[in-house]
Amino acid sequence: MQHPAATPACSRARSLARAAVLALAAASLLASARALAVQPLRIGAPLALSGGLADEGKKQQTAYQLWLERIQAQGGIRVGAEKVPVELVTYDYQSDEKRAQQLAERLITQDRVDFMTAPFGSGHAKVVAGVAERYGVPVIAVASSEPVHNQGYKHLFGTLAPSVGLVDAMIGHFQQNKDDLKTIAVLGRDDVFPKVMAATMRAQAAKAGIEVVYESLYPVGTMDFSAALTAIKAARPDWIYVTGYTSDLILARKQMADLDVTAPIVTMITGPAYREFVDGLGPLAENVTSATWWHASQTYEADDVFGSTQAFAQAVRERTGADPDYVYASSAAALVVLQKAIEQAGTRERAKVRDALAALDVDTFYGPVKFREDGMNMNRNLPIIQVQDGRPVVLFPAEMQQATLRLGMK
Repeated sequence: MQHPAATPACSRARSLARAAVLALAAASLLASARALAVQPLRIGAPLALSGGLADEGKKQQTAYQLWLERIQAQGGIRVGAEKVPVELVTYDYQSDEKRAQQLAERLITQDRVDFMTAPFGSGHAKVVAGVAERYGVPVIAVASSEPVHNQGYKHLFGTLAPSVGLVDAMIGHFQQNKDDLKTIAVLGRDDVFPKVMAATMRAQAAKAGIEVVYESLYPVGTMDFSAALTAIKAARPDWIYVTGYTSDLILARKQMADLDVTAPIVTMITGPAYREFVDGLGPLAENVTSATWWHASQTYEADDVFGSTQAFAQAVRERTGADPDYVYASSAAALVVLQKAIEQAGTRERAKVRDALAALDVDTFYGPVKFREDGMNMNRNLPIIQVQDGRPVVLFPAEMQQATLRLGMK
């Protein structure tokens, strides 16, 4: 049986159907291409959530989460003409340097992160930065030590200003407020950042005409400081200067009290910057001085996801119930500056973001950020603090001053 010839109406219908199928296929391909184009930016972050640096690692984690929540609320980071969602890929490296190195490798080669942050602590930051450098991955650190930044790395950037700025500020302020400051005893932890801070003080004190009457390093894990403290007591310095991490400094201060070791000025780097130091020592924390890279009383205004120092500080208070210290702030600032660089580069290409970081000159809630050739943040007036009446207050600079230096220990 012969079928009748197709009518013009039927031909048009079939043509429209074919066109509809092709349109759907094209739309599907376009959607797939767009999905590929807006794959999330992945930022890798090895964190010390257990072990000796867990307090600092958890602060980093909180700071990162506060930043991420605000980025997600605004639809991601603007890359060129579109907003790109962000994922943080984190692992607990358990305060173990070797594990930090292994996880940095995993984040780059298996998790395929676009960019990285380095963990707190100069030694651990250094090994992570070394891995990132091999793969050409920009990494933002919270490390102020020259041995981290003098490796010739082109992809390492840090939000902390150089350690020498802290030391010079203290020497100048203390000499101004105690004109008979003549001698200092220096006791430092034999670890990257504390060792650098001890060596820097020794060198800068000598330049300023202050005699170093005692100097030594204590091994990581030291539980008994009595030999060093007894020698310091015999030297009778005008200024006792101790470097280490919070648990070291709490223990050393308690043993100073047991042995009746005191001086007109006692500095612990960077103990009083941390709430844990003050809470752990109670009255023994009184009048201990230090220096810090940031203080919650600062009043920076900025065009970033936090908007101002005070807004950031309030966000941390609401999340943790305590005032933030520089670890919170410098960690959040690491992601703020990475975001700024990606936006300025207009791409997620690592090389172009790296170049944008190198050229960055921005104001943030944390303060100004402009990187030197070695990747360190430019120097500026850094706060000197002292524990007075149970809380750290700012002695210097003048525009931030909350109190004057108290001499002697309680």
